[in-house]
Amino acid sequence: MKLLFDQNISYRILKKLPEVYSGSSHVKSEGLMNASDLEIWEYARLHQFIIVTQDSDFNDLYLLKGFPPKILWFQTSNLGTDDLALILKNRKKDVLDFIENVELGCLELSRIKIR
Repeated sequence: MKLLFDQNISYRILKKLPEVYSGSSHVKSEGLMNASDLEIWEYARLHQFIIVTQDSDFNDLYLLKGFPPKILWFQTSNLGTDDLALILKNRKKDVLDFIENVELGCLELSRIKIR
């Protein structure tokens, strides 16, 4: 599964992810740190990434353009890297189900209970 983490999430998250997310990258690694949201959107679409963000702008693009790419949208009021990685670990089944569902384009992840 290929996740592309937006610049509002630390690139350090890549080292904290479970094996199931091993194909993931960060906009920094892809040379997209100063890219617009639309450029990141197009890059993710062309390279079959799922965008992971805390930014509502990608949800707006999803509503305007549809998908792909799919969006994982953290609505968690800027949690730290460890907590975000833990949410992805704990919600792995939900994320996999979302990715496999051809009718869904955005999954909102919130902080219910992470520890």
